[in-house]
Amino acid sequence: MPLPLAPRARTGPRRRSLLTVAPAALLAAGCSAGPRDTGHAADSPPPASERARVRAARDSWELAERYDIVIAAHAGLAQRLGPLRENAVRHAKAFEELGTSAGSASPAPKSPAPTGTGPSAPAPVPVPAKEKDALSGLAAAEREIAGRRLEALLDAPAELAGLLASVAAAGAAHAFLLTEG
Repeated sequence: MPLPLAPRARTGPRRRSLLTVAPAALLAAGCSAGPRDTGHAADSPPPASERARVRAARDSWELAERYDIVIAAHAGLAQRLGPLRENAVRHAKAFEELGTSAGSASPAPKSPAPTGTGPSAPAPVPVPAKEKDALSGLAAAEREIAGRRLEALLDAPAELAGLLASVAAAGAAHAFLLTEG
């Protein structure tokens, strides 16, 4: 007599696996940095790696702000989205700390600018009325930013590349968690 099949065969990693792997990847990559010399003069333009680091920090702050906007529009999602938002804040701080420990001449902003302020501020992203659509929008943002980080790590020095890779992996896990459940 054959054994009955499971009602639904799961493909891909399980949610619990992703939740345990993402923090371990961050620890393995080493989110803190030791002191080092950047090797560029204060009056010269920052190297590409510095621009990538600043962009990554800014992207994380903007992602945290986007989580705030969705949470404000859909209070019922606050418990689910709160930890993901906090991860985005931790990622932004890790990129900033990497720059300050390296003697960066152009640190990233310490907190996100309010949406819609300043001459070059992007227009606020409208929040869909349906929670599922709002979650899909956040997942798409996580995937887009993770993709940019994977591209940036190709030319980044080892320490920044490790941080970019681990944060990109966390972003991919966030996108998965946002679309499941």
